[in-house]
Amino acid sequence: MIASNVGMAAVDGRHGRASIDRLIASMSFREKVGQLNQRLLGWKTVRRDASGRLVATDELKREIDRWGGLGVLYGLMRADPWSGQHWGNGIRPEERGEAVALIQNTVLERGAHGVGVLLSEEAPHGHQALGGTVLPTNLGLGATFDPEGVRQAESAAAAELAASGVHIALVSGLDIARDPRWGRCEECFGEDPLMAERMCEAIVLGMQGEHRSKVGHGGVAVVLKHLAAQGEAVGGRNGQSAVLGTHDLHEIHLPPVAAGVRAGALGFMAAYNDIDSMPCCANPWLLKDYLRTQLGFDGIVMADGLAVDRLEDMAASIPAAGRAALLAGVDVSLWDEGFTHLEEYADDEQVSNAVDTALRRVLELKDMFGLLPEDGADAASIAVPDANAIAQATQQGREQAKRMAREAMTLLDDPSSTASLDDIRALMVDAQAGPVIVAGPFADDFGCFLGDYTAPLPADEQSSVYRQLVARLGENRVLLAAKTNDVPASEWARAAAVVFVCGSTSERSYDSEFDDNGAAKAVAEYGATCGEGVDLSDIRLPWHQDDVLDEVTALTAAPVVSVTVCGRAHVLTHVMERSAVTIWAGYAGQYGPQAVADVLVDGAGLPGRLPVTLPAYPAAIPVRYNDRQSAAHVYKDAAEPVLRSFGFGAGAMAGVAFDDMHMDAQSHLGELVVRGTATAGACAASGAVNLFAHVSGGRRIPRLAMLVDSTYVSMEAGERRDITFHVPSERLRDAGDGQVRVTCSLEAGMGDSATVTLE
Repeated sequence: MIASNVGMAAVDGRHGRASIDRLIASMSFREKVGQLNQRLLGWKTVRRDASGRLVATDELKREIDRWGGLGVLYGLMRADPWSGQHWGNGIRPEERGEAVALIQNTVLERGAHGVGVLLSEEAPHGHQALGGTVLPTNLGLGATFDPEGVRQAESAAAAELAASGVHIALVSGLDIARDPRWGRCEECFGEDPLMAERMCEAIVLGMQGEHRSKVGHGGVAVVLKHLAAQGEAVGGRNGQSAVLGTHDLHEIHLPPVAAGVRAGALGFMAAYNDIDSMPCCANPWLLKDYLRTQLGFDGIVMADGLAVDRLEDMAASIPAAGRAALLAGVDVSLWDEGFTHLEEYADDEQVSNAVDTALRRVLELKDMFGLLPEDGADAASIAVPDANAIAQATQQGREQAKRMAREAMTLLDDPSSTASLDDIRALMVDAQAGPVIVAGPFADDFGCFLGDYTAPLPADEQSSVYRQLVARLGENRVLLAAKTNDVPASEWARAAAVVFVCGSTSERSYDSEFDDNGAAKAVAEYGATCGEGVDLSDIRLPWHQDDVLDEVTALTAAPVVSVTVCGRAHVLTHVMERSAVTIWAGYAGQYGPQAVADVLVDGAGLPGRLPVTLPAYPAAIPVRYNDRQSAAHVYKDAAEPVLRSFGFGAGAMAGVAFDDMHMDAQSHLGELVVRGTATAGACAASGAVNLFAHVSGGRRIPRLAMLVDSTYVSMEAGERRDITFHVPSERLRDAGDGQVRVTCSLEAGMGDSATVTLE
């Protein structure tokens, strides 16, 4: 039954192993298999009757009747062009309680064992539901270099999900942005494994709490995705082969996986790609030997959408594909047919044992959320989501989204040129200085800031850089030039400043075409230029934006501030050459336009740092700061292929001086300690202080640089502070390397450095 008391969802006691054993023993093989299936699209399980009331669909009822219950339901509240759900037909925030109660009641009434259904929702950067908070995408969060800030933001997102009756959050974080041609770079925290590791830990601790303390108590279970090495796909082509050796797999792609396990993640999603021909969804070494035996993972493994069925070519049939995925270590399906055929293998002892093992994991997770009936009860007692709790949690999420959008703002200019931004600000706020013209394809655009996997926001919550500047400077001072001829030549001639908003977008329209897994099927002119299914062979700014900028600079002598809204490492060489100031904003989320205006008008800082290397040329890719060989002076037509390196941010810790940098190896503690002193200048400063190392003397060709530690610092004007880094020696060398020489610096290959030998 559905309980009216919200607190009943957070039951302190848990069923013991014997109780779950009895439940498993009472199930038929078909009912067991049903608990492992997540086949339905949640938005198709409810409809509105003639009175507008939500009712269960026949599709939902048939699925429950088929399996004697329901294991996991995906995307009940999802809203976006793929689902076709919007403010006119989707589940509104105030209806979440009604929808959840309807689903759970239907499952309990028609199911055979009184077991509720786990509700899983997309939450790669906030809840993908109508009214859900939209955080910056991971690439934007990566620019903050602030794991603690991410932890707080994800904690707020989890509170909103939990208050809404959701149990499982599907959250990106494991992918590493190794090739800017890949459309899903926006889902990565960047190109560095250490920062991805720390951010994944922050996600899990924020959403689940320390030691999973918030699971079933105001938090949700995290399913981290995607396992593994999806960012290494050949040519940046989504879901294709990752060709890499065992050492690089462990050094680049698996650190965030291990961090997620250490933090207590309750789930991982197996990726589409194969690693050296072995598909992740049918890779027993990855899902069993490494994840469970080596790392000690005890949660569920979920397949990516339809990934099991994609094994058909390998397994020779859809039923065999389901069997292969199950035996490799997949516990829960996603939309596929393969797992629905597992009951055909009821007499297969391997399959039978694997089903029981996976079932136990699913039931243990359900137990954490009070979805199993108490001893002697016919059905679980499940709480109804409370509208006030949802509203309060959403408000907290909004505040976190604002803060993280501000932290993501990154200044790409050389430190010596940053004063020009202050000069431009002075012109912009001077009412006598002439108009401020906002130009570029995204001058009055809101969707470009949101990224993929985003529900539509109501009109009164949408904004743009143009609208934000109008609000602060007045409509008489700010002119919109979506096209250059929208503004008379006389106004261009007397302009005080031009703000050119450029970049890319992952926004889909409701008439877009999609693949069966929700990825964009085709990119029409002026359609989405980033996101899942939008891999590009040319990473210059789309739609000839460089040419548009040339038109702008030919019309005016006013200084141009270019704001680049990007979900991948686009080539910004021309933009930087033509602009007085260039700001990288990532996909900063629903408060991205406000964060930009905070910088341009209110003098807010730009504490962000680049989470990826920016290439100087479209074909000189991929280039990563931690490659083993430099690409400089290799291409005869592109001698310097890097425009800005990973970690660059002229506004981060602006005006802070570092001195007295020294280091020593504390062999008895197994770590390298680096100390220095930071002194703030005339203004307050904030941002990450990063420590990079170059190691020589081991048995492998060393990487050009490695991020080995990072700390986020906020300092008052004139403040002096000691900064200490602690670097475990295993981060610097492999077992058996012997003596190595370590050179550390505060920038990758630049700045002050110190050297020590590790014995």
